[in-house]
Amino acid sequence: MQVASKPLKCTAICQKRLQSTSPPLMQTPLSHLHFIGICGTAMGAVAAALRAQGFTVTGSDANVYPPMSTFLEERGISIASGFRPENIPAAADLIVVGNAISRGNPELEAVLNRRLRYISLPEALRQFFLSGRRNAVVAGTHGKTTTSSLLTWILQSAGLAPAYLIGGIAHNLGQGCSLHESTHVVLEGDEYDTAFFDKRSKFLHYLPEVVLINNLEFDHADIFTDLKEIQTSFRRLVQLVPENGAVFVNADVPAALEVTTASRAPVFSVGFSEHATHRILNTRYGSGAEFTLVKNTFQIQIPGEFNVRNAAMAVAAAEFYGVPIPAIQAALASFEGVRRRQEVCGTVKGITVIDDFGHHPTALQQTIQALRHQYPGRKIWAVFEPRSNTTRRAVFQDSLPEALAEADAVILSKVARLEQLPEDNRLDPAKVVETIAAKGRPAFYEDGVPQILERLKALAKEGDVIAVFSNGGFDNIHKRLLETLAD
Repeated sequence: MQVASKPLKCTAICQKRLQSTSPPLMQTPLSHLHFIGICGTAMGAVAAALRAQGFTVTGSDANVYPPMSTFLEERGISIASGFRPENIPAAADLIVVGNAISRGNPELEAVLNRRLRYISLPEALRQFFLSGRRNAVVAGTHGKTTTSSLLTWILQSAGLAPAYLIGGIAHNLGQGCSLHESTHVVLEGDEYDTAFFDKRSKFLHYLPEVVLINNLEFDHADIFTDLKEIQTSFRRLVQLVPENGAVFVNADVPAALEVTTASRAPVFSVGFSEHATHRILNTRYGSGAEFTLVKNTFQIQIPGEFNVRNAAMAVAAAEFYGVPIPAIQAALASFEGVRRRQEVCGTVKGITVIDDFGHHPTALQQTIQALRHQYPGRKIWAVFEPRSNTTRRAVFQDSLPEALAEADAVILSKVARLEQLPEDNRLDPAKVVETIAAKGRPAFYEDGVPQILERLKALAKEGDVIAVFSNGGFDNIHKRLLETLAD
């Protein structure tokens, strides 16, 4: 191959393009960051934390409204409503691109055209907050938010003042994120993809010292083909753990155990299996639960077997960090749970309305079982909105009715955005209801929230428990249901 002996001449257009690009990396000290999609919970929290470190921070989003807009503005962060190229300040040194931002977004296209430096939110976390710290990454299909919150609360109660980033709000913590200076960081590790330009799982950016794998099932059908693909991401996560770190894995889930086989760090299994290194024994259920782990007894206020598992994982990780057992016991006993996880919205005429974030069949089934422990002898209604990218698909056509049939009666709402999916890949809600009814459970398919409210007003009786499951706002059904029942 011949190499040109003379440099290529740059045309006027080329010169103009070069002038519009940002300076080379080593010549640009970072002072001004711009967030595209700033009003997301994690994006807003990270933006505020960087502002607190002294950076100039600006941002934009399609939906700018309280409380996030107020939270950011109170911290001196200027927010533009809507996405426009002119929103990007000329002085911006680095652009943080949110996970929901895709090609065609006017601001993103301006970033690419101007050759500006950009990174994803997980990369920003890694660069500005996680390097050199003792990071605990809580992963798995279910229980991430509760386990992350439990571990954070234990470490906080023990005086370790952990920083944290969690996809929910624990009542004890009052917020989902605090990225203050700390040796310890707890992160809810999401296997979903990082950004439009990085399809690896978010948690691969988190520099884990400790990894907790609660469980492993197929989910996120919009980005993963099957369970094996998900396992590949988890294997990569495990490979990031240093030899002086640790991996804690559910002892009762073969798919989870499989991803830890090549770990260079010590692997500890937590569960009911007789082969578990941390075996759960002597469980008792009621309004909360009690269990024994490594000869020590623990009590929690949150009910159900799955919460015992969540707590046991948090206990094992806290022990690794040197927290004394009495401190762990006291923290667990005082943990009040997480918002939108079996959260009581109110009771009207003896009917209790509960809000839960559950959307995967396993989570639905386990939550209903936990409610039976919490409300023995009472009729349990399950009201479910199939809204997630996976539950809208036919992949859960068989497992969804199996899970919902754990309740005494079921109402299924209209499937969100069903028209966006190919016909042969859509959940058939009528068939779900038909399958549940064949099991001897009253089941109804309703087109909208008004119809659901009418159905429940007619059929719900004193003593009933109505559990509303959705990973969205569900048209404010919880408040409207309490008002309807009160009439």
